[in-house]
Amino acid sequence: MSGGFFAFRMQTCGNRPVGLRLDQGIDLFLAYVKLERGLSRNTILAYGRDLSEFARGLEEEGVVDAAEVDPRHIAQHLLWLSRHKLAVRSQARKLVSLRRLFRYLRAERQVARDPTEEFELPKLPHHLPNVLSVEEVDELLAAPDARTARGLRDLAMLETLYSTGLRVSELVRLRASDVHLQGGYVSTVGKGQKQRLVPLGARAQARIAEYALEARPKFEKGRPSVSLFLTHHGRAMSRQGFWKLLALYARAAGIKKPLSPHALRHSFATHLLERGADLRAVQAMLGHADIGTTQIYTHLSNRRLAEVYRKHHPRA
Repeated sequence: MSGGFFAFRMQTCGNRPVGLRLDQGIDLFLAYVKLERGLSRNTILAYGRDLSEFARGLEEEGVVDAAEVDPRHIAQHLLWLSRHKLAVRSQARKLVSLRRLFRYLRAERQVARDPTEEFELPKLPHHLPNVLSVEEVDELLAAPDARTARGLRDLAMLETLYSTGLRVSELVRLRASDVHLQGGYVSTVGKGQKQRLVPLGARAQARIAEYALEARPKFEKGRPSVSLFLTHHGRAMSRQGFWKLLALYARAAGIKKPLSPHALRHSFATHLLERGADLRAVQAMLGHADIGTTQIYTHLSNRRLAEVYRKHHPRA
């Protein structure tokens, strides 16, 4: 971005700012979502990529002022994305990025109108998330060799993920002080920097206690760390490192379907709802801001019930 947020100097006419460059407006917006909204680094980076791509395209046409952007420019950009055969879901995300930018600029009175308001988001294909059966979860959790320090660590991580439904980023960020074994819960900070407390099951408690006592000191190697789950280098486990471990144990368990850390989060929510958990309670445990996001798991639960009905009812 040319100039950058802290190099920004706004021209004024009376009390009303004028002549705001689009790239400067993007810098202001990114600073806003970081400081005021507390969005995650990955989300802010995605916004930055989407909006910089849009600004570069307009700059090639000689359009640099945010106030000059009109619906025609939005339509041209969407057409360009489509011609480059970008997936519909990615096109929708980029339109959302533009919409949030211009809503912000309009609220700040930097532009007179939102040029994205005439455009509707494309309809996305409805994909239900991948979910493991209870039997597959059991097979997965039986895969690590608990006779080794590495196996104890990996089993503690898998049990924790399935017991709490944490995002993988939340799992690897856990500090030892975030886990309250006597209270039976973990404290985590999710999207939007929102803290939540999530119940921790008895099996996960036992595995974490076993790992902390027998294995974690071997990973620390005399260099104390605040992180709960450590690599053999004594550093916090990374998301990529855990993905590799999960893939290894999925193969060992004979699980053929694609498996990601999020599949355990999906399985956590689905298994709770199948056993009568309240949707609002599951929403709180997952850290969803909108219950509509959680409702996808009711579709999964209903689908599973339909399968059971067709399999077992004599007149199905």
